[in-house]
Amino acid sequence: MKCPFCGFFDSKVVDSRPKDGKIKRRRECIKCAGRFTTFESVEKPLLMVEKRSGMYEPFDRNKLIKGIFTAIKKRPVTIDQVSEIADHVENYFANELSSVAKSKEIGEIVLEQLKTIDLVAYIRFASVYEDFTDIESFVKIISKLGKKEEEYE
Repeated sequence: MKCPFCGFFDSKVVDSRPKDGKIKRRRECIKCAGRFTTFESVEKPLLMVEKRSGMYEPFDRNKLIKGIFTAIKKRPVTIDQVSEIADHVENYFANELSSVAKSKEIGEIVLEQLKTIDLVAYIRFASVYEDFTDIESFVKIISKLGKKEEEYE
């Protein structure tokens, strides 16, 4: 790390602690003993989303959160839970070292998470994600949920 005072390229870490999802480090220059602060964060690779149409666009966390908020409107789901879902999606593809995600995969991950949080939000999100065109589609997904609930009892 280059010293901002003398330009020397070697320093030692005096203190290190997490702050706002980053690591805050206090450093001391080996040459001039000047102290300065640096922040370290993990660089996530650019994730591209393959849409149903075959087009690609960069992953937009805010767009995902906005879609989830539409599904949870007037439901007992917290902002923290929505943020955790978005984190889960991002971390899933980062851990897979994947640079391309199909929108279908993202939707399935969100649905999986919503199913454990709120079934009404799950159905709302599924109605957009699955592009329901008739009542039978709603009935089919609700009956699937009913069967799975019976399995757990």
